[in-house]
Amino acid sequence: MSYSINPQQRPSVFLSIVFSFRNEADVLSELVQRTRTVMNEAALKHLISGYQMIFVNDASSDDSLPVLLRLSAGYKDICIINMSRVFGVAPCVMAGLAHARGDAIVYMDADLQDPPELIIKMLENYLNNPQIDVVHTVRTSRKGESAFKLFITKIGYYILNRYSSVPIPSEAGDFKLLSRRAVDYILQFKEINPFMRGIVAWVGFKQSFISYNRDARFAGKSKFFVLGRKVISNFLNAAVINFSSVPLQIASYCGLCSILGDFLFVLYILYQKWLGHTISEGTVLMVVILFIGGVQLFCLGMIGLYLNSAHEQTKMRPSYIIDSIYGFDDEQSSPSSQA
Repeated sequence: MSYSINPQQRPSVFLSIVFSFRNEADVLSELVQRTRTVMNEAALKHLISGYQMIFVNDASSDDSLPVLLRLSAGYKDICIINMSRVFGVAPCVMAGLAHARGDAIVYMDADLQDPPELIIKMLENYLNNPQIDVVHTVRTSRKGESAFKLFITKIGYYILNRYSSVPIPSEAGDFKLLSRRAVDYILQFKEINPFMRGIVAWVGFKQSFISYNRDARFAGKSKFFVLGRKVISNFLNAAVINFSSVPLQIASYCGLCSILGDFLFVLYILYQKWLGHTISEGTVLMVVILFIGGVQLFCLGMIGLYLNSAHEQTKMRPSYIIDSIYGFDDEQSSPSSQA
């Protein structure tokens, strides 16, 4: 059954789908096949006039590039951006957005935890509501992930939503549909450590939400361990530092608490003296020094994160460097012509 667009809806769009990935050779064939099937269905429903799949290869060390080149043979729907080295997910997404020519752009991971079939529902939501510029997908369940990871993730979202300068939707990961207008504004961000979920929320405009059950990985293992260096660094340097001044306020509060603690300790010493008890001067001195020193180190650490962020930004280095690209010179595909 075909899907018709009424006058109050947007017309069908040319869709760009940006996949950021590293070492996903075992997944790419299934991903491309499923995405092509979804795009053909979208074309039959008159949701899209054409599409392109942009694969941003974060310097994969496996056979991901040969697999993509093989999958692109005989088709004109695959575009490839190869990074000069490993830059991380967010810079790769920004590179994909910068090269996308779609009227609407979906960006997502390539591990098939986020089902490409959901793009149909995202498109319908977007086209039926012309005032919407962002369609989030919200995970109601997450298969294949440990209870510990889910607990840590929940804490992370709580901290961000409690202290961020803009509300960041909980369980809305890096699987979103953006309007061309939203993407054009996002590309104006020149942050060295972009936090995509925060940037999309910061841009504003009207945003809608679609719930879904997230699948386990189709193949391979996750590259992001919940307490790994990359995850913690991204949370502190990109999410917390870029979207909240609370750590600096915490440092001030710690200083005030230190002063209050010292004052109460002095009162305690005076009280013990008044009772006639003897307190070792060395013990008192050690406790005071350790307390004040710990607070100072904590405060300096918080300030150091902000100084490092400012230092990195003042270098004016590019967020990413592209080694090579494939497929962008060809005419992009028409879904109806695909098998």
